[in-house]
Amino acid sequence: MKKKFLSAVMACSLLATTLAGCGSGADSGTTGGSVTGTDTASDTQSVESTQTQETASETVDTSNMTETQKIIAEAETMTLEELAKKAIEESNGATFYGVGNSSRGKTALPLFIEYLQSIDSSYTMEFDWQQPKNNKIFEQLQADSLKEEGTFAMTLIQDGNQIESKMVQTGILDTFIPLDWAQANGTTPDAYDGYLELQLLNKVFMYNTTGDKTYDNCWDFVAEGTHPLFMDIDSEIVGKNFLYMLTEDTYAQYLKDAFDALPADEQAYFQTTIDEEKEDAELFGLGENGAYSLAYIKLFVGAYNAQTDDGPICQTLVTDSATDQSGLLVYSKLRSVEESAGVSVNNINIAAYQDGYTGIGGYGYCHYLFVTDNSPLPWTACAFIAYLTCTEDGFSAWGKDMGGYSSNPEVAQAIETTYSHSTGGYNEAGEDEFPAKDDRGKEWWVGEGQLVVEDPQYCASVAFTVGSWIETLDKYTGEESE
Repeated sequence: MKKKFLSAVMACSLLATTLAGCGSGADSGTTGGSVTGTDTASDTQSVESTQTQETASETVDTSNMTETQKIIAEAETMTLEELAKKAIEESNGATFYGVGNSSRGKTALPLFIEYLQSIDSSYTMEFDWQQPKNNKIFEQLQADSLKEEGTFAMTLIQDGNQIESKMVQTGILDTFIPLDWAQANGTTPDAYDGYLELQLLNKVFMYNTTGDKTYDNCWDFVAEGTHPLFMDIDSEIVGKNFLYMLTEDTYAQYLKDAFDALPADEQAYFQTTIDEEKEDAELFGLGENGAYSLAYIKLFVGAYNAQTDDGPICQTLVTDSATDQSGLLVYSKLRSVEESAGVSVNNINIAAYQDGYTGIGGYGYCHYLFVTDNSPLPWTACAFIAYLTCTEDGFSAWGKDMGGYSSNPEVAQAIETTYSHSTGGYNEAGEDEFPAKDDRGKEWWVGEGQLVVEDPQYCASVAFTVGSWIETLDKYTGEESE
């Protein structure tokens, strides 16, 4: 029955790849703060600014673009200051509605308004920032997209798979690449291929150190009798993207190399599952190491102890009583641990930081920034997005925490200079009191740390095949005998 199911999945997948969505839209809500002001109409600016930008490409063909996409094409030739002036013309006295997976947009908007006021002291704008719960952001944006002019000007959103399939392919969200951001990354807006990331966040393998158990290989987290604490993949969907990405060739190779580093007796335990998944790997069109990926996914889904949030996972692991327990959780949660009797950051190790550790250290997912295609304030949305990605103040609401890395290398360096995340575990005496809090940074994590990084297009390409297969896997229920 399983093979028949998988064959049907593959057939449907081939059909699905021939279909493309179309449309635009999203719904509103309330939360937020305000700064008041008066209204000024915006001007329609010609594409002459493209001729003044040395890095701008030849004039873009706008014949098949929506009105918002035409504005974005022009905005991508402008500096932040030029965008700010357009925003002031457009939104002075207006109300700006944003929606995001992070509540910190509400913190960043007043800073953005202050920046615009530094250019024009008479500028004022009210704002409303919403953070839908339970992954309802996609429903809100889809509902709002049905309006000719939407409520939301832009969004800060996560889950690359659903963004690709539900938001971008359907025309609900448009990508804007700020000129200053592109230049900082050594490219141009027209040459950059991908979505605009505000930041990369990492979830990393950690384990309690109060016992004798060690984890020196990523396969140890799926070994017999091991049950890492992890947010359930059906409640935090980016966890599924982690599993999807394990089947990509780069990360499949990481798993194969880690397996090869295991002692023979440990390899023997996993080999049966690997052999069982060779047929599925071929059916799904995966690379030569695909069976290792599917075996790891199957074992992980059958092993993890489902939790509702990363905060409680962290608070559990840092206690004296969590002997030998492990978890995969957001690295930045360590910032909120309050040292006390029986509770300490020194009760855990970051697996990838340990000498001799082999294999993936965790996974990284992104917060992406988009302009809604029916945005009521597209110039202001572009200016706000540029402010978030091109200035230290704009990113400061997120940059204060370790484990969240700006996609702009210049901003990332400024953030490190201000917050010293690399020495976050040091005390005033210059002693490394809590080594687990010394963030080694984005470049280390995506390199030596072998972080599995989300790719929206890849996730969407395997969501129907690998994703449907994952739905058939048995989860750990906590009922097994110890």
